[in-house]
Amino acid sequence: MTLDWQCPYPSNRSPFFAQNVVATSQPLAASAGIEALKAGGNAVDAAVATAITLTVVEPNNNGIGSDAFAIVWDGTELHGLNASGRSPQGWHPERFHGLKSMPRWGWDAVTIPGAVSAWVELSSKFGKLPFESLFDAAIRYARDGYQVGPKTGYFWQFAKKRYGQFDAFADTFLPNGRPPPIGSLIRLPDHARSLTLIAETNGKAFYEGELAEAMVNDAHKYNGALTLQDLAEHRCEWPGTIYKPIGKTDLHEIPPNGQGLMALIALGIVDKLDISRHSLDSLDSVHLQIEAMRIAYTEVERHLADIDHMFVTPDQLLDDDFLKEKAASIDPILANPSRTALGANPDTVYLATADQSGMMVSMIQSNYEGFGSGIVIPGRGIAMQNRGSGFTLETDHPNQVGPGKRPYHTIIPGFAMTDGKPVMSFGVMGGHMQAQGHLQMMMRVFIYNQNPQAASDAPRWRLDEDGRVNLECGFDHHVADGLRNRRHDVVEDNPQGIFGGAQLIYRLDEGYCAGSDHRKEGLATGY
Repeated sequence: MTLDWQCPYPSNRSPFFAQNVVATSQPLAASAGIEALKAGGNAVDAAVATAITLTVVEPNNNGIGSDAFAIVWDGTELHGLNASGRSPQGWHPERFHGLKSMPRWGWDAVTIPGAVSAWVELSSKFGKLPFESLFDAAIRYARDGYQVGPKTGYFWQFAKKRYGQFDAFADTFLPNGRPPPIGSLIRLPDHARSLTLIAETNGKAFYEGELAEAMVNDAHKYNGALTLQDLAEHRCEWPGTIYKPIGKTDLHEIPPNGQGLMALIALGIVDKLDISRHSLDSLDSVHLQIEAMRIAYTEVERHLADIDHMFVTPDQLLDDDFLKEKAASIDPILANPSRTALGANPDTVYLATADQSGMMVSMIQSNYEGFGSGIVIPGRGIAMQNRGSGFTLETDHPNQVGPGKRPYHTIIPGFAMTDGKPVMSFGVMGGHMQAQGHLQMMMRVFIYNQNPQAASDAPRWRLDEDGRVNLECGFDHHVADGLRNRRHDVVEDNPQGIFGGAQLIYRLDEGYCAGSDHRKEGLATGY
């Protein structure tokens, strides 16, 4: 396939070409990945070093207490890693009796953090460098300080209002009682000490040792259900990937409990609509993509959960006859507005790496909502995610809260394969924008032949949970007007940030082409 190298959108960014590449949402983290590559590491070493550094330099979106997922092409085979954590064994539905929804803050929103286990597992299975060396940049920035970036600083300013009542959070993230200004130097010494312990013990301090005890002690202080046994029993898993084609290219996603299934359902429906006959960003193309996503939303809300608790299988929801039936139900000139009860939040970090041996990685980690649950372990710098709020309290729903169960997850890494060969590692961070972004990136690159930077720069649409369609600045007004005429509830030019942040690495015959989203602080770099 020949890509179009034009960059018609006003981001002023160029596609990046190199034999070894890191693309992520924060330049200091990208440089940490490059340091690992130049030290003799491979793409997995670069990914892990980048991920660890992101917990320090972009703490408003992820942390030591995050969850993570990854897809790895090791040179001969594709692997999918699920490092999301399960609920504590004490989380029986009765614990939440009388509530209308799952808690968003505090210990009753915290499931077992899985990111540390992802770092350990990836390094052990695929890495070349000593595990401890992958922490060098992160510990250096945490100990000696780094300057807060513009996007990070912008979102950090809201933390005081949301989390100020949590004393350990304020002690860690609100120096002098306020968020750090953009460009100011901040040090996170508690992070440095915890990361050092994790590095020295190959992660054992986090799940069985000193850090585990600190987490459990804090949980019990506030009547949380977390136990040492919950932490010690945590394991990440290698479930492989599920996939669906668009044209000649397969999109691979991690199986549930992540929402990658939503991207595949929408992609499978679009593939049945012969959408390539419609021009890029045309009214017809955008309308059909949105309607396919509406259907995917509905199916995911009804069925998606920890795969061990689902009532239907991913294969059933990706069955060709099922998808043909759903595609046939789409009206080509009228919308079918629908709402969903799914909740999400756009706070996540994503990274992609690739090296000259051909190894490629797609990886994502997140606290879920901003800094997470508001719980920070005193003196440890560990901000605990609030992934438990992804459960539902609806009786007999497959995603109903229960003990030892993984909640519905929004974060998803993407990976594209053509004829059994790797072609692109990519992701679009940001709540339900992720599945929608995966669809849009696949369409732009593999149907309309846009290069990764142009695909990232292009204006996006986003279908909200309430059925409204958000159009980013850059779409022709006739598209917005046409969608309204087709009974879509359209909102134009919503604030920047709702449309996510993409990072893409596309494999060429020689080397790679990468793109990094102008909506983030991000950077695609390499050598």
